[in-house]
Amino acid sequence: MAEPTTDATTDEASQRETAELVRYSETLAALSRAAGREDLADRLRHTRARLLDPYVRVLVVGEYKQGKSKLINALVGAPACPVDDDVATRVPTVVAYGETPSAALLVRATAGGEVARREVPLDDVAEHITSHPATFDGEEVVGAEVLLPREILKGGLRLVDSPGVGDVESFRALATLSALAGASAMLLVSDASQEYTASELRLMGQALRISPQVSAVLSKTDVYPHWRRIEEIDRGHLSSLGGIPVFAVSSDLRLAAGATNDAGLNDESGFPVLVQHLRREVVAPADDLQRRAAALDLASVVDQLAMAVQSEQHALQHPEQTPELIARLESARQQAEDFRSRSSRWQVILTDGIADLIADTEHDLRDRLRRVQRQAEEAIEEGDPSPIWDEFSQWLDERVGEAVADTFIWTNERQQWLTQEVAAQFLEGEHDIPDIDVSDITGVLDPVDEIAGMDAAPLSAAEKIYIGVRGSYGGVLMVGLATSVLGMAVLNPLSLLAGVLVGRRAYREDKQARLSRRQSEAKNLVRRYIDEVAFQVGKQLRDRLRVVQRATRDHFGARADEIHRSLTAAADAARQAASVYTKDRDVRLEQLRQHAQALTELRKALPAVTSAAGTGDRPSIARRA
Repeated sequence: MAEPTTDATTDEASQRETAELVRYSETLAALSRAAGREDLADRLRHTRARLLDPYVRVLVVGEYKQGKSKLINALVGAPACPVDDDVATRVPTVVAYGETPSAALLVRATAGGEVARREVPLDDVAEHITSHPATFDGEEVVGAEVLLPREILKGGLRLVDSPGVGDVESFRALATLSALAGASAMLLVSDASQEYTASELRLMGQALRISPQVSAVLSKTDVYPHWRRIEEIDRGHLSSLGGIPVFAVSSDLRLAAGATNDAGLNDESGFPVLVQHLRREVVAPADDLQRRAAALDLASVVDQLAMAVQSEQHALQHPEQTPELIARLESARQQAEDFRSRSSRWQVILTDGIADLIADTEHDLRDRLRRVQRQAEEAIEEGDPSPIWDEFSQWLDERVGEAVADTFIWTNERQQWLTQEVAAQFLEGEHDIPDIDVSDITGVLDPVDEIAGMDAAPLSAAEKIYIGVRGSYGGVLMVGLATSVLGMAVLNPLSLLAGVLVGRRAYREDKQARLSRRQSEAKNLVRRYIDEVAFQVGKQLRDRLRVVQRATRDHFGARADEIHRSLTAAADAARQAASVYTKDRDVRLEQLRQHAQALTELRKALPAVTSAAGTGDRPSIARRA
């Protein structure tokens, strides 16, 4: 069903601005190649590609069977995701725009191997993403993509249907938080049957630390008449997390409205408000940020190209000042050369910051895991762990997963602060920060073996009798021998009574000894599991932070190289200008004037952009969640 076009004017203006930026990037790329600056042309090629293929990922998450897939189907007005009472989505499914309906599976032949794309008929997607395990021709299915010609998706919106957080195959919320790291926004779907659970509220809190664009969707309002009361309670829960918008919707009403083209029914479904929110608060800001970043790239390239033109122009117009100009350019070039060295201030900040961050994150991880271990050992001390070991293992999995997720999220916050510090030191006023994500926790616990099983070993009746008889034998014998002095038989009422008492005590002592052994065994299993998690996850944390270091170093190093080459080109142009004959000077000045005018016009035509990046406050260990 078509949505109101109240934002059509804004969308057209955004599209025009994007088209202008693409045209400017093509013009600048041609000027860069003409000036021999292939490095700048390559940078502009990436900028143009980002402008031509914008996308905004919106992650739809929630617990098992809350209506996530049907919500996406209702948003796009098509059966993009499988919906069934008996099956569930096993892998993330991306629903995006395409000129013609099509589908593909993302498969991996081996664990940790390369991901390949396999085109499949649209009707076959459901079979492969809901099966257990999700496979295609013997290969593991790790994701799916569905392309549909829908207006709501045309602006770059990509809806991601995620596996249920409460599904036993999803390893809790780890995969969800991993996907959120690369998403622009998140919709938490919870049906109107009950208020938010503790796990949903915790997921919401963690999500807010990764992405500020988090919204809540209350689904199935047509099924539960008391949905307004549930909405009121949920809003109360969310008030402590900030101003998170809540949308009450009915997917069935939306689909029925689309089938009958009933605008009134569509309004009653609650979807128009949700669609408007996605367009205005999610897609539009993301597009604006993309254009601002592109404009900053273009402005930087214009300034670097203009540097050589202005230097040569000044040398031709004022030849007597050429030595002074060259000296200034050489001094600036030497500063740029120093900026590229390992001893430069930004390199030192980066190296020291990464070293501190590795130490802090390892301490943070161990601290969180030790708290989990203490809680687990206290629970084991309260009774016999063997009868409830499966439930205990599941609880321990959840607590460890939460601890690992919190550490990765906290590390990501620290990493972002560090890259902003480096950016501030590198070029004051130009915070071009590489997009590096550390909070992605996909597969971090894959190398960790499952918690070992524990033999409950319940005693049979015969074994209990045997233990009692074995313990009573000594009592019967001692009392029997003592009473035999009085002329009584070894087996007499007194000796038998003593045997019962001693046997009962022996049984209790044996029972306590067995309980202590099982508790000790359970604690050892927990310790080994925690140690393995700390070892494997700690290694991945260090590796990822090294990736952050290399990516940040390469990013800012490339910018330093660009500046160095620009200053070198400007100095060379000034030297060449000094040797130009008088008869050729006027011709060259006219060429430079036209070139400078073209660059000036381009610079003025770029949208006004300001950097909103800031260094902020450094997070500390005391501020951890």
